[in-house]
Amino acid sequence: MFDKRYYYLLKIQYLGYRFHGWQKQPDVKTVHLMIDRTLKFILKDVRFKTLGAGRTDAMVSANEAALELFIYNEPILDFEAFLELFNHNLPQDIRALSIKEVDKEFNVIKDSKLKEYHYVFSEGQKNHPFCASILTTILEPLDIELMKEGAKLFTGTYNFKTYCYKATHKGEYKRTIESSEIIGNDLYTASFFPENSYIFKVIGKGFMRNQIRLMFGCLIKLGRGEVTLDFIKETLKDDSTEVMDYIAPASGLILHSVNFE
Repeated sequence: MFDKRYYYLLKIQYLGYRFHGWQKQPDVKTVHLMIDRTLKFILKDVRFKTLGAGRTDAMVSANEAALELFIYNEPILDFEAFLELFNHNLPQDIRALSIKEVDKEFNVIKDSKLKEYHYVFSEGQKNHPFCASILTTILEPLDIELMKEGAKLFTGTYNFKTYCYKATHKGEYKRTIESSEIIGNDLYTASFFPENSYIFKVIGKGFMRNQIRLMFGCLIKLGRGEVTLDFIKETLKDDSTEVMDYIAPASGLILHSVNFE
């Protein structure tokens, strides 16, 4: 018997602090695992498959992530009721935002999209422990104005091999970053947040393993006076052999949005 397949784009958000990243792994709790468990419970005997638009590392959060849901033979008839049931059964640190039907040509991984990442941080002081899940505290004072200059240097098309974790000689490291900047944080707030905090905001079509955390690690070193603006320029040249030796903590990184063109 021929199985008819239905295609849906789901947008979700999650706090990554207690998860071992997105991708399913043996014997650990991941975001994808919890989503599939919940779908299996609410869809009962209906066959389905899910595919994420990308992976996030352990402790990385998402304000808006995307996944494709394939359902066989029995379509979703009431999106509002589906979202209500899905959210009722998901863990409290995962929430479904929206669902829409897409055609069979849509591919959540291969279709062109822009991803916007935020790295939230503060400097120069010890913060309330409740901040730890989404804000990284750099205890040393940092030269924020110099870091703002450094962040802008990443905008454009460059060789980002220096900013790829465990890069090899066989990879393709040319990437285009549409925007890279450090701005004041007025987006993520709470009564226990420090008076001043910042966002390293990066927009691009594709990122390599740990790329943004390595880029921000370099900016931390810049803010500490350990490297210079010229150093960053050199790392982006085609013949660069630099290997970034400092990766920023995961818990400050948030996938802010995924927009399909």
